[in-house]
Amino acid sequence: MIIDLRSDTVTQPTPAMREAMMAAPLGDDVYGEDPTVQAMEEKTARMFGMQAGLFCASGTMTNQIAIRVQTQPGDEVICDRLAHIYNYEGGGIAVNALASVRLLHGERGRFTPADVLENINPEDIHYPTTRLVALENTVNKGGGCYYTLPQIAAISEVCQQNNLSLHLDGARVFNALVETGEDPTQYGRYFDSISVCLSKGLGAPVGSVLVGSRDLIRKARKVRKLMGGGWRQAGLLAAAGIHALDHHIQRLKDDHRRAIELAGMVGKLPFVENIIPVETNIVIFRLDAAIDLDGFIRQLSEQNIRVSAFGKGQIRMVTHLDFTDAMLERMNEVLSVKAGSLY
Repeated sequence: MIIDLRSDTVTQPTPAMREAMMAAPLGDDVYGEDPTVQAMEEKTARMFGMQAGLFCASGTMTNQIAIRVQTQPGDEVICDRLAHIYNYEGGGIAVNALASVRLLHGERGRFTPADVLENINPEDIHYPTTRLVALENTVNKGGGCYYTLPQIAAISEVCQQNNLSLHLDGARVFNALVETGEDPTQYGRYFDSISVCLSKGLGAPVGSVLVGSRDLIRKARKVRKLMGGGWRQAGLLAAAGIHALDHHIQRLKDDHRRAIELAGMVGKLPFVENIIPVETNIVIFRLDAAIDLDGFIRQLSEQNIRVSAFGKGQIRMVTHLDFTDAMLERMNEVLSVKAGSLY
């Protein structure tokens, strides 16, 4: 039994998802003729109270397209220093949008309306024009913490008052929503664009959807094309997304429960210095300085357990569709019963 906790992107399509993929009607999406892609884009947009959607290969692509179409060269994007769009998208804001970034120092990646207000540049030829604010829900480097709708609404109000666009990197937005119980259609009231990932907790093999106004998505479709992101018979993948949206949202609570239990096991180990509070499906902990990080990962690998290094002395484990209770029990055996012999 291999236990892969490196990410929630490692899941395999379920048998029911594979059946849906094989049954999907197909067409050439560049010509606007794939009915399954269209259905999935429309479905996702409706779920978030938006007018239209655009299916893309990844969350990085949807994020970068959203930034590109809502900024001009020389503009500035406000985000947290832990944000995925800044840390893990290859410098795409600089390359794709020719924009600069103002980094905020929020609490585990979440910042406040006051933080935004204090970092809007004045109208002065010496400064870039502040144009876009980007949130992340849930925050990957923040251990899966999340914004609530009231927090989002307050930031949105500052953006509207200052003529700023508001984007959401919703890589794990459904993980946040199943915890808060909030209505995703309300998101459309506050965001100008939202990236919705299908290939993490929802278990689809590939893809994210950018949702927004019809005009924004029209512009986004052109940018997707120039990035080389035009699909052909992509309905196979879109069908997996539809199945995931229909069947895999509420089950995210199981991932969260297992993450909390996993954190409890990790917390009992004498060589763990601290654990970031677990709110959804991400467990991040720091090893004691005396413990060799690479050696720790290697010894887990020898037990068929895969985890990720996540900065100096830190480990990340992410629960997901393919991580079962039996695997959780195996983790307990390795981390506690055999802890002495392993480490």
